[in-house]
Amino acid sequence: MDAEIIAVGSELLTPARLDTNSLFLTEQLNGLGVEVAGKMVVGDDVGRLAEAVRAAVSRSGIVILTGGLGPTEDDVTREAAARALGRELVYQEDLAARIEQRFRRMDRKMAGINLRQAYLVQGGEPLPNPNGTAPGQWITQGGAVIMLLPGPPPELEPMFRDHCLPRLERLVPKQFIRTRCYRIAGMGESDVDQLVAPVYTKYRNPVTTILAAPGDVQIHLRARCASEQEAERLLAEIGPEIERLLGDRIYSRDGKPLEAVVGDRLRAVQATISVAESCTGGLLAEKITSVAGSSDYFVGGFLVYTNRLKTALAGVPPDLLARHGAVSEPVAEALALGVKARTESTYALAITGVAGPGGGTETKPAGTVVIGLAGPQGSAAHSFRFLGNRARVRALAVQYALDLLRRALA
Repeated sequence: MDAEIIAVGSELLTPARLDTNSLFLTEQLNGLGVEVAGKMVVGDDVGRLAEAVRAAVSRSGIVILTGGLGPTEDDVTREAAARALGRELVYQEDLAARIEQRFRRMDRKMAGINLRQAYLVQGGEPLPNPNGTAPGQWITQGGAVIMLLPGPPPELEPMFRDHCLPRLERLVPKQFIRTRCYRIAGMGESDVDQLVAPVYTKYRNPVTTILAAPGDVQIHLRARCASEQEAERLLAEIGPEIERLLGDRIYSRDGKPLEAVVGDRLRAVQATISVAESCTGGLLAEKITSVAGSSDYFVGGFLVYTNRLKTALAGVPPDLLARHGAVSEPVAEALALGVKARTESTYALAITGVAGPGGGTETKPAGTVVIGLAGPQGSAAHSFRFLGNRARVRALAVQYALDLLRRALA
């Protein structure tokens, strides 16, 4: 059985508000083995919302609407659901009495418009809301279940847990969803897909999804089965084939980000890391220290945007800068060696480059980045040419630097 979630509210179509309820509901539904097949945000338009509900009910066995159950004119969820299902809205005296009682407990006079919340879609069942004035609704239509839930998370979450989840547990055939997440460094999304598509396209279960961010490709496998053992068996069948094809380009098998994987390895060998950053302006240090417990291995570093500070803080010889320029392998290597020596860390990473969009030359165009690495086995520098805007170039530089360190720690 699949589910669809419709978040209601014109405010959710603006950049100022996010729909977080669907994340909570997806987690709860997945725990029942229910796949969320679609999510949608619809504004406060009764006609559009009714169309969306009608379409969702025709496709999915579970449809959940969140928000739009308030007392004002723009709260249209009840009316839209009734229209979509071809039913009337029926005034419930007992619901009205409960709403009035809640206002009396708060020592407040209830506005007349609050009585709009006492209307129930004909044939539906009210869901108690001890945390607000808007009752939810549980409606059945053919083989589908429609839930109308309030928008505020402190009202929605307990209502779903206490009143919807137990009903769904009785209704939904017991299934299990198990996942595996591979994360890959140093490859583009299309290259990864071309390599592993012959494996995952042979399966309809598990379902495979490939996601990409700068320098980080993720392969998500989702198996849905009648038993936990069968789901794990399917993942164990497809997983090794993918691992064989990608080899050491896989840096995580449990979804951990690269900075956490590197941190775990540094901690395991009791090593430390320092950084010297130019074009990334502190992003590498921020990434490393975003991991809780990073003080176990992160020593610190230098932001050396100018040649003067490259010399003063990291000890890069001025003649080296004059001969090769700041964006060069000799300077990146010297930066790494300098910060390693001055912080007394086990390893050191240095990044220098032209993040763009300006500042490039014919020999060192925008996107040119050089990464230096120094460690117990010696030092080296690696040159890269990244395409994209300034933010993407900087993000790629950080990710590639961390991957160089990961390989050195292997």
